[in-house]
Amino acid sequence: MKFDEKDLLLYAITDRSWLNGKTLVSQAELALQGGATILQLREKNLGDEAFLEEAKEIQQLCRKYGVPFIVNDNVEVALKVGADGIHVGQKDMEAGNVRRLLGPDKILGVSAQTVEQAILAEKNGADYLGVGAVFPTGSKDDADDVSHETLAAICKAVKIPVVAIGGISKNNLLELKGTGICGVSVISAIFAQPDILAATQELKGLCEELVK
Repeated sequence: MKFDEKDLLLYAITDRSWLNGKTLVSQAELALQGGATILQLREKNLGDEAFLEEAKEIQQLCRKYGVPFIVNDNVEVALKVGADGIHVGQKDMEAGNVRRLLGPDKILGVSAQTVEQAILAEKNGADYLGVGAVFPTGSKDDADDVSHETLAAICKAVKIPVVAIGGISKNNLLELKGTGICGVSVISAIFAQPDILAATQELKGLCEELVK
């Protein structure tokens, strides 16, 4: 899939914490209908078989809506389903090794908290960076805070696109305007909302304002 930074405008990351009897696939579809421009399947506690089956379903969904499908951390699952790409953190497999396994055509996203990490990730073949946490967050226990000054410095230091992540909601999203990011990555701002479709539509409008 051809990838460009517009795909990163509203980056939805799944979380099964808020299923409330619904399926992850049905919630992901609402996010895509609402305008999410890229979708990452993030499963920290699912066995490989279940993860693989779920990845196949969500991959089909993303194809239907024409958005890139990214798998979090699990290179094996990403390769097996032919995902459009993978996202790895600083504590996961090193980006250069992931790039070698993926080949040149898949999307590689890497988490970064410092300018040094960002530059290294770019050098090792990352296509984009996820930088955060830019606000306090409940979704990741070990998320390091990244100041908006550091976020802006990272955007200046690399040529690849940067998305901000961590504690972003409709109430604070526009505080990131002017930092140089090309979009935001959200979990609870979509998946914890009672009306996922409406929440995603509202965030999409704010994201368009953010990058004007």
